[in-house]
Amino acid sequence: MSGAGPQAFGWLAVLRLGLVQASLGAVVVLTTSTLNRVMVVEMALPALLPGLLLAWHYLVQVSRPRMGHGSDRGRRCTPWILGGMVTLAVGGWLAALATVVMGTQLVAGLVLALLAYGLIGLGVAASGTSLLALLAKRVLPERRAAAATTVWILMIAGFVVTAGVSGSLLDPFSPARLLWVAGGVALSAVVLASAALLGLEGPAQDLAPAAGAAAPADFRQALRDAWAEPRARRFTVFVFVSMLAFSMQDLILEPFAGLVFGLTPGATTQLSGTQHGGALVGMLLTAAAGSSWAGRRWGTLRGWTVWGCVASALALAGLAGAGLAGTGWPLQANVFVLGLCTGAFSIAAIGSMMGLAGAGEPGHEGVRMGLWGAAQALAFASGGVVGTAASDLTRWLIADAGLAYALVFTANAGLFLCAARLAARVEPQPVRPPVFVSGQLGSAR
Repeated sequence: MSGAGPQAFGWLAVLRLGLVQASLGAVVVLTTSTLNRVMVVEMALPALLPGLLLAWHYLVQVSRPRMGHGSDRGRRCTPWILGGMVTLAVGGWLAALATVVMGTQLVAGLVLALLAYGLIGLGVAASGTSLLALLAKRVLPERRAAAATTVWILMIAGFVVTAGVSGSLLDPFSPARLLWVAGGVALSAVVLASAALLGLEGPAQDLAPAAGAAAPADFRQALRDAWAEPRARRFTVFVFVSMLAFSMQDLILEPFAGLVFGLTPGATTQLSGTQHGGALVGMLLTAAAGSSWAGRRWGTLRGWTVWGCVASALALAGLAGAGLAGTGWPLQANVFVLGLCTGAFSIAAIGSMMGLAGAGEPGHEGVRMGLWGAAQALAFASGGVVGTAASDLTRWLIADAGLAYALVFTANAGLFLCAARLAARVEPQPVRPPVFVSGQLGSAR
């Protein structure tokens, strides 16, 4: 294969990478939902604390462009992906241990939590960026958007399964039970990812860059080149704003359900599963609507992105109403609709991302992925802090917790409307229109 580059991935290889992404999501969902809820409700700690810890783990991920550049230079991706998964799993279990320690020794627990969340950030950055770079390099250009859709749907499936199973296993809650559940999820994730990656990438000697690919510049130059591309730059800004809006509600939803609706830890974890289930349905509906089976009559990637953001704003306005109405509000249905809308916009944005990654100069896919991943990480770091700090501040100023959360959700909805406007300004990629997963699967060899 020398001189011709490595063989393009087929759909079986894409599905195997999807299992890796599902494993990653399984560990991440414990830290963003379950541990967040336990710290705020069971440990009676300020909501700002898990927000700051998650902000720290996202700040660590500014290393994504550098890791993506490493992939562009022809290095093997498998060690980065698997090494990142092991690091993530260790960090996930240590985060659960740190949460338990905080109940009796706050300072020691905080120190351990800083280490744990730092490892989580490094693990996600290494495995996530390298996996997407591998997809961009080894999947045919006309199938990249479809491949990314497939992988993301499997990641959401990992969220749903983990949230549902761990939620049922956590009731009745105890610190020991939390550690056992976290350990089981972490170990299962590493085993599944290792099995999926076995023999996937091929021998090292077959992984030289394909003939005709541009030799990657040094990292700083590659980053400047990526930022100089107008579409890539506008898309980076959109990613930051839309992920800022998404992450603001992510960390306050479960505490909101516990404080305003009186739900148990297991019930709020399952509520997170409901949201991710809605996201999965939204992704599938968006994929089907844009497929060749539907004649692609139901809109473009950009259209689904824009209107998905608008619909997400309306769903958040519904949650603001839930805070005012209290226990009579159909919370489960509202959360499902929110997931449905965010899933629709995110899968369209991911399709655009994979198309844009391969639309510019070849040999720079990884650094582009890293740039957008870093924008997402910075947005999530900011969103976690802004959302949790806003909820703490409004609850301090306003005695009624429902009204306090309603104000935060309203501001969050406004941010999604800003993201919709930004998405409308990102021109379609100049090569060929990205195709959704349903149409691509029908034509797969």
